Amino acid sequence: MSTVTASTEVEVPISTAYNQWTQFESFPEFMEGVERVDQIDNIHTHWKIKIGPGEREFDATITEQHPEERVAWRSDSGPEHAGVVTFHRIDDSRTRVITQMDIDPEGFVENVADKFGVLDHRVKSDLERFKQFIESRPHASGGWRGDVPRPGG
Repeated sequence: MSTVTASTEVEVPISTAYNQWTQFESFPEFMEGVERVDQIDNIHTHWKIKIGPGEREFDATITEQHPEERVAWRSDSGPEHAGVVTFHRIDDSRTRVITQMDIDPEGFVENVADKFGVLDHRVKSDLERFKQFIESRPHASGGWRGDVPRPGG
């Protein structure tokens, strides 16, 4: 299992950064290899991704979500991974976004990519593209402000 951590500072208020991040259907616009994300209900998503020459589909569950604070998830099928993105207010117009993902590469191509730092680079590049994406628009394309408590919490 590999852990990838990345952070960036975005020039938008925390509510804008958080609201946009909850619009999972927009992920293909800034995440490399993400072909499609469907929001099934408040806590379930279905992903279609491309890794090298292959395509994969998997389901994920949001395990914790608190407005303007954090979104955590884990995969239910496909490549095993889990992660959290946190939002930190710097001032009224700047937010630090931090992602941490635990990924268990599946198959030869993913293991090679992991060994050569491709997964780490991809996550960091995706976060930088999120920065460009969110800073290039006047406001978030939507937002879900619901709260999902941590299991057992």
